[in-house]
Amino acid sequence: MHVHILGICGTFMGGIALLARELGYQVSGSDNNVYPPMSTQLENAGIKLSNLDDLTQFAPEPALIVIGNALSRGQEAIEFILNKNLSYTSGPAFLADYLLKHRWVLAVSGTHGKTTTSSMLAWILEYAGLKPGFLIGGIPENFGISARSGNAPFFVVEADEYDTAFFDKRSKFVHYRPHTLIINNLEYDHADIFPDLDAIKRQFHHLIRTVPGHGLIVAPAADANIKTVIEMGCWTPMEHFDKPKKATWSIQNLATDASHFDIHIKGKYAGTLEWSLQGQHNVNNAIMAIAAARHAGVLPQHAIEAMHHFKNVKRRMEVVGTINNITIYDDFAHHPTAITSTLEGLRNKVGNARIIAILEPRSNTMRMGIHTQTLAGSLNSADAVVYYQPAETTWDLNSVVKNTAPPATLLSEVDAIIDNLVANAQPGDHLLIMSNGAFGGIHKKLLHALTMRYPSS
Repeated sequence: MHVHILGICGTFMGGIALLARELGYQVSGSDNNVYPPMSTQLENAGIKLSNLDDLTQFAPEPALIVIGNALSRGQEAIEFILNKNLSYTSGPAFLADYLLKHRWVLAVSGTHGKTTTSSMLAWILEYAGLKPGFLIGGIPENFGISARSGNAPFFVVEADEYDTAFFDKRSKFVHYRPHTLIINNLEYDHADIFPDLDAIKRQFHHLIRTVPGHGLIVAPAADANIKTVIEMGCWTPMEHFDKPKKATWSIQNLATDASHFDIHIKGKYAGTLEWSLQGQHNVNNAIMAIAAARHAGVLPQHAIEAMHHFKNVKRRMEVVGTINNITIYDDFAHHPTAITSTLEGLRNKVGNARIIAILEPRSNTMRMGIHTQTLAGSLNSADAVVYYQPAETTWDLNSVVKNTAPPATLLSEVDAIIDNLVANAQPGDHLLIMSNGAFGGIHKKLLHALTMRYPSS
């Protein structure tokens, strides 16, 4: 069967492509936004890519077209499919129909941390010898790929609340029917499709309705929004993460930089986790993953041992390079809460060293100006901030710049940002680049510019 995927270079749809290929199907796809690491992953898999607007992609006619949620009515490819009455489905529906049936699905949901927590959970199961399948919205370093079918029964999926497709406005995650569900946190996001937080809560409750009574839901006890969703009705046992003696899971003796901490289950010591990650958010992610893995039969002691060997996901505080003792990081920040957590984690790691935060407000919610009241405050842990004002941004970032406590600069060209950083960066600095897109290739360009500036380093 020939499966053709529209929007194939998105992290989710690229994963669908890898899974379809692994299932033995002939796979091709098209997109207009092609950049690493997904484009590299697809090329390595031998999957043919074409331009989204090129209608010759439909000749010969594919048996099934899988349409990504970035596609909409009015686009030439979509109108062609509808007018020709070609067979089509969505990515989540394809995953549910062709792979998830009869699998033990472990779904990781929430506003933040889904990719990292999914990667942790998949790695724990892998380390335990269970060889799980997975579909993750990034590339876990432990695996080097974002998706694989794996062995039955376990399948880990990053469960996104974004809508499914132009013809299916339900959240993606309602298709997955998880046996084990993690809800990391819940905040307002995706303002392009959700009018308010209550609309998101309703979608999460639709997800909770699909978890069986003999399944498990893992969530933090202190998240008021999750609590509200649970109060709408819950028919599944729950385990919570909170302060000692108040929940199933808790931590003690947390190091300042989060490099090690003790894990307790129902008040009893389960083990000490020592690792290379940083930040309270990653501590939370790890506890959630260990709890979900225990539901799948992995002892906490074995899960903790697995986490000793965990490598983070690409573009999650990934070190791009170090030139003249100036370290460049790439981080997939997309929301003020995530920005705050990332910066605080880096600050706890580097102490008084100077941190320069470079932010592209690229997510749809940021582009709409929804976070104007909280964005400036999320960068307080930086020593200096450089904001990028993309041409397509519909609001003026100057108001955010004025409210930013550290010295802040607003620039509208990637090359101007690079020139600014090369001129001002000093040995010992940490340059944290935050964007959920390619950011004009700034990472490699900056690395090259610093290399030219300090050729002997």
